Amino acid sequence: MTTKKLKKTAFNAMHHVLGGKMIEYAGYEMPVQYKGVTHEHEMVRRGIGVFDVSHMGEISIQGKGSLELIQKITSNDVSKLYPGKVQYSCMPNDIGGLIDDLLVYKISKNDYLLVVNASNIQKDLDWIKRHNSFGAEVTNISDSVSLLAVQGPKSVEVLQKLTDINLKELESYTFTIGEFAYIPNVLISATGYTGESGFEIYVENKYAAHLWGAIFGAGKEEGIEPIGLAARNTLRLEMGYCLYGNDINDFTSPLEAGLGGITKFTKDFVYSGFLKIQKEKGVTKKLVGFEIEDKGIPRHGYEIWDHQHQIIGTVTSGTLSPTLKKGIGMGYVCVENTKPGSEVFINIRNKPVKAVVVAVPFVKK
Repeated sequence: MTTKKLKKTAFNAMHHVLGGKMIEYAGYEMPVQYKGVTHEHEMVRRGIGVFDVSHMGEISIQGKGSLELIQKITSNDVSKLYPGKVQYSCMPNDIGGLIDDLLVYKISKNDYLLVVNASNIQKDLDWIKRHNSFGAEVTNISDSVSLLAVQGPKSVEVLQKLTDINLKELESYTFTIGEFAYIPNVLISATGYTGESGFEIYVENKYAAHLWGAIFGAGKEEGIEPIGLAARNTLRLEMGYCLYGNDINDFTSPLEAGLGGITKFTKDFVYSGFLKIQKEKGVTKKLVGFEIEDKGIPRHGYEIWDHQHQIIGTVTSGTLSPTLKKGIGMGYVCVENTKPGSEVFINIRNKPVKAVVVAVPFVKK
């Protein structure tokens, strides 16, 4: 029996040196934690932390027909983008579910960058190429790009030491390309997955070690620390952000997932007709947030019950919130149980644990 060889990011050696606990994630060897989930979570909430997210996929779409292609495959309106603007979107499939959720960067006219989930890179590429009747150039550049997410209230203060670009002027979901830490052509994006202020920094692999050293050197006085995937998960869940494979997948529609805001029916996209009908008729289930009122931690796959202990849904994400010190989660339930304040029960080890439906984010910023 052969063991599948895991891919490694350009920062892999640093994770081992720093004592990162390594696991398999989306085909990569990645750090799940260093000093502990709660500690790392709180570092990002009150200070500054650095995530290696180089496992994410990057797909370049260029040339004539690039706008038309992205308009066809994504639900949001790409025509609203301008150079330097980022858009959150999703790629609907032909059965009403989602191929992936993603970020769309407009570099310049006829030049776009799609940032997709690591586990979906090949699936996304195949889907994009399948619908490329517009003559656009589609290139997978994932293996040549390294990506660090620097997140937390001290991120601007620390990163400003490394560039003449005024990072305070970089509004949320915008980006710029320039010199950073003496590295040319760095893409700096005011985006993230934590709900905190911060940036995502894209460089060629050959600059990865230098980038890591420069950022940690600049943040030494502010107590900068590396952060693992486990804290990334608790941080995003506190903000009610969806995780592909858990909260959204090939069988969940964007309307069911609460992503109606990025589903624009002012344009035609793949299978938009089905979703338009679904919007008119109304969905039968919706993704909601809930807080545990008794003791217990909800986990992916747990049943959600009503007062009669009838199954009304399933937990898609759950954790013990380091900020709220209570169990929180998200899950799909029948529409009649989606109103904030509704009482539900989570089946935790065959015991009904009381919970209440709440509006997300769980932690207000």
